[in-house]
Amino acid sequence: MRPYEVFARRFGGKIVFNTESIVEKSQRYYLLNTRLKRFEQVDFYYVGLYLGKVGKKGGFFPSFNLLDMLVEAVANKIVVDQKAAWLFICGRDVFSSGVVKVMGSKRKGDATLVLNEFGECLGFGQIEGELVGNASGVAVRNVLDIGDFLRRERTRRY
Repeated sequence: MRPYEVFARRFGGKIVFNTESIVEKSQRYYLLNTRLKRFEQVDFYYVGLYLGKVGKKGGFFPSFNLLDMLVEAVANKIVVDQKAAWLFICGRDVFSSGVVKVMGSKRKGDATLVLNEFGECLGFGQIEGELVGNASGVAVRNVLDIGDFLRRERTRRY
């Protein structure tokens, strides 16, 4: 089983690609269409749609393209309100007061996609506490969000 398939199973779902359309180079996975397939034999830096990479510790690091694809394919998702969405994008965790809807697992330790009220994937996290009600404490711990790229860029000095 490929790393991106194992990653999708963490969310209670399954994602299937035509294996002939997937290219792996240096533990990075790309989805190619038939027109790009001819470049597979040529040395490339980036081709097709980037799905993610296997990290140094063996875990899979997904791309946001893959997370967007998983929205339709997986069961574990939460929808958050506007304020919680903004805080999540800024790197904060989700509290139960910001959760609008829960789909799939509510078990502590399970992975879940975090969506805004428009159904757009903001990233993913790990369930840490109660998802509904007025429970205090963190409901979903932020693992990766779409603001990560901007925060990394901010620290660079040119």
